[in-house]
Amino acid sequence: MSMDQFEPELKLYKSLFTIARLIDSESICRVERERDAALPGDDPCPMKNERWKQHPCENCAVCEAYDCRGKKTKLEFVDKSAYQVTAKYLEIDGKGYVLELVQKLDGEVPNEPYNDSCTRDKLSPYRDRLYIDPVARPAYNRRYYEDMLKNSVMDAGVAVVDLDDFKLYNDAFGHQAGDLALEMFAKVAQQNIRKSDTLVRYGGDEFLIVMPNIPEQVLQRKMQLICSQIHDSLIPGYPNMQVSVSIGATIAHDEPISSALERADRLMYRAKTRKNTVVMEHENEQAEEEVPKQKVLIVDDAEMNRAILTEILGNEYEILEAENGRECMQLLQKYRTGISVILLDIVMPVMNGFAVLGEMARQGLIDDIPIIMISSADSDDVIRQAYELGVTDYISRPFDAKIVYRRVVNAIKLYAKQRRLVSMVTKQIVEKEKNDNMLIDILSHIVEFRNTESGLHVLHMKQLTELLLSELLQKTDMYHLDAAKRDLIVTASALHDIGKIAIPEEILNKPGRLTKEEFEIMKTHTTIGSEMLDKIEGYGDEPLVRTAYAICRWHHERYDGRGYPDGLVGEQIPISAQIVALADVYDALVSERSYKKAFSHETAVQMILNGECGAFNPLILDCLRSAADKIPQIRYDADMYLHRRSKKDAAADESDSAANTTKA
Repeated sequence: MSMDQFEPELKLYKSLFTIARLIDSESICRVERERDAALPGDDPCPMKNERWKQHPCENCAVCEAYDCRGKKTKLEFVDKSAYQVTAKYLEIDGKGYVLELVQKLDGEVPNEPYNDSCTRDKLSPYRDRLYIDPVARPAYNRRYYEDMLKNSVMDAGVAVVDLDDFKLYNDAFGHQAGDLALEMFAKVAQQNIRKSDTLVRYGGDEFLIVMPNIPEQVLQRKMQLICSQIHDSLIPGYPNMQVSVSIGATIAHDEPISSALERADRLMYRAKTRKNTVVMEHENEQAEEEVPKQKVLIVDDAEMNRAILTEILGNEYEILEAENGRECMQLLQKYRTGISVILLDIVMPVMNGFAVLGEMARQGLIDDIPIIMISSADSDDVIRQAYELGVTDYISRPFDAKIVYRRVVNAIKLYAKQRRLVSMVTKQIVEKEKNDNMLIDILSHIVEFRNTESGLHVLHMKQLTELLLSELLQKTDMYHLDAAKRDLIVTASALHDIGKIAIPEEILNKPGRLTKEEFEIMKTHTTIGSEMLDKIEGYGDEPLVRTAYAICRWHHERYDGRGYPDGLVGEQIPISAQIVALADVYDALVSERSYKKAFSHETAVQMILNGECGAFNPLILDCLRSAADKIPQIRYDADMYLHRRSKKDAAADESDSAANTTKA
């Protein structure tokens, strides 16, 4: 990246944050030299700012980001003010820089903020936004691990937990079910660990548990308890969803948590070969010996042929035998994808090889298990037909031991590589989605910092948008909304009011109705938000950005053309903006504001359906009508979610207060 390319991005940051600046490596190195030399406190910081710090910090986020060539986030306290600081390492024109983004938080704090319970109450929401995972509460997020745990040196039990077949849950039941599975695991895990322990959502379906000063036997017992309770738990609304976990655990002995995590991660992958199990480090050598052999299924009606193939492959693999296709299918029902490769004869009694291939295709097994055709028939038509039905390779009789062995090994390796490739692509997609969601979460909460509306507004919007989209898909396919497009709309809905960043606070939070002039200013948030997104250098054509642009600009348009800012009519309005518009109106009606009381759910729905809140697409109104009975439950779940969080935060504060009193 060149400095010319980065300048527009920096300009955007400066419009969003209290302070946004690029700091060169020379200034950073000077800070580190002065800090190491223990200079007096009145020496100015080389990175000082008149609204920001004057002296070097003991744990400067900029220095830490530069040293690790990564990203750091922390809270800073300067002159009774609290600041959220994000520092990110960049290379521009071949030189190292750190981008420092500073957001001043509301309210004053005392000189010793951490010893003041009132201050902790004020800072708790900011800390939650930084470190609490929004889906798997009360688990911390990956950022917490990077900032607080990664380089910590301690004696502790360290466990890595992976939800088995999590991608299948999302594919089969939808992302909502997947989120519920993550939430369920976090609750079960939290119930089985101590207050001094830490639960972190490390990746998409991976969790990290750190348990200081715990005996190995106790660690193993707790992990086994979590494993069994997860397996016995049900996901509300999804009775057919059976969740299990694979856990790898080790003991860190006066070493960085990151080192122990690497060992635990390897043990977790060993556990995944069996699933729904716990593997400890002391079991490592034994586990090496006990790793089951891969299964090879030989399907041939000739006992001699099966004996020859068993002799060739038996030392390396566990051999399963079938005399005909029916026995083959019975073994497949028992072991399914536990079979690594099938050697399949074509000409057999009862059920021939072609029939087996057809049945495997119907059951969805043909793409999961490599099949090698074994036959003395060398007819091109037979071989061609076998390949067309899904056969991976062909071996003719009489058998050459070296050729048979090599082709079996190659087939197994090829399929293993394909699975790893699918896994890698999936992880990359998940990582991109995570980064997109993180950025959106940051930007949407920047708006909340300035807006007195409920912090649940964004959550309600996303939930209702997803519900209305689901109803729409049941009624029509005219909008061609596949799963990816639906997810984009739900994600981007959080940014619908990003333009309010630029609206003056006296208008944004006015405790009464706006004047005509003030309303005209308020209306500009649609164009401001869309222009901000349109000017993001290098990302303007990204699907998420384009979707967010449409929602930002047109979520106040109305079907009859009486909306703003462009007066679009009917289907001129993108379907994403139409859906979000209705969700926004509904949430505004049922939420209390400084200038109005909340309407009941029934009243709000009726007002929208009666046209009292502007004109909407009749099809989307029909979606609202169909989904009306489900909406209160959505809001109730969100409210209970907030209530539970508040109770836990209050309990934690009470515990901290008692601890501080004891120390005093």
